[in-house]
Amino acid sequence: MTSKMTPQEMARQIGSGLLSFPVTPFKADLSFDEERYRDNLDWLCGYDVAGLFAAGGTGEFFSLTPAEVTRVVGIAVAETRGRVPVLAGAGYGTAIATEMAVAAEKAGADGLLLLPPYLMNSEQDGLAAHVEAVCAATKLGVIFYNRDNALLNEATLEALCARCPNLVGYKDGVGDVELMTRVHIRLGDRLTYIGGLPTAETFALPYLEMGVTTYSSAVFNFVPEFATSFYAAVRRQDRAAVQAGLRDFILPLIAIRNRKKGYAVSIIKAGMKVIGRDSGPVRPPLTDLTAAEIAELEALVQGLIKQQKAA
Repeated sequence: MTSKMTPQEMARQIGSGLLSFPVTPFKADLSFDEERYRDNLDWLCGYDVAGLFAAGGTGEFFSLTPAEVTRVVGIAVAETRGRVPVLAGAGYGTAIATEMAVAAEKAGADGLLLLPPYLMNSEQDGLAAHVEAVCAATKLGVIFYNRDNALLNEATLEALCARCPNLVGYKDGVGDVELMTRVHIRLGDRLTYIGGLPTAETFALPYLEMGVTTYSSAVFNFVPEFATSFYAAVRRQDRAAVQAGLRDFILPLIAIRNRKKGYAVSIIKAGMKVIGRDSGPVRPPLTDLTAAEIAELEALVQGLIKQQKAA
């Protein structure tokens, strides 16, 4: 099975709308819950979303085995049935990342999100060799996730774009406005730019001014109506609506998320629980929200739902 989208077509598609990372559901014994995953994907495809990242960061890529990643991606492709593009996570060392890229292409993914390599910090030449090897291993379009120990500067990125036609996206997970500006000025529309900070909604409006037309919304998993309406407000530059969404939902959510390390993922799993789509616990080394925090999140979500009904 191969994607019917060229790398450039994939890049244009994902740049046209909201993106999200479906959670990877687990059973109580921490095994993969395929039935729940299929059900969640089918539900999310009913909303206006430009692409879904299977086995991405919010999907706990880091806690999955390579074989599980391939399985999750294959199921996502089968369940979405071409309704939205499916992009697969790939990462770890160069050898594993290239194997994941090949497996994702065979599974029918429409593109790749290249997450940071495992553990090591490296120089620009080493990172460039890593990215180039992954791009050479697949015909799929590749999006580079600039974060943590994988930070490319604009000169390295420009050289990679010249050598790798299928390097078509740049996802920012740092929030360095100066770097983002340098990259965009240097490369223009050669790449599709994606906001990728935790709770990317907080950066969405200022980043739009810099040419970042899309971002990945983790909260889309459990409040898709809010996520899509917020994105629409960003695109039409409705500052009043954006500020209301930040004040009434996103910032209170961030206040809970910031209490413990790893809660950027855990709070999304908790959100699935409070809307009745329980997708199980997170895998170690992450920890779940406490019962009191889940109750606090539930009150926040219920308040949002009441607002939406009243509007």
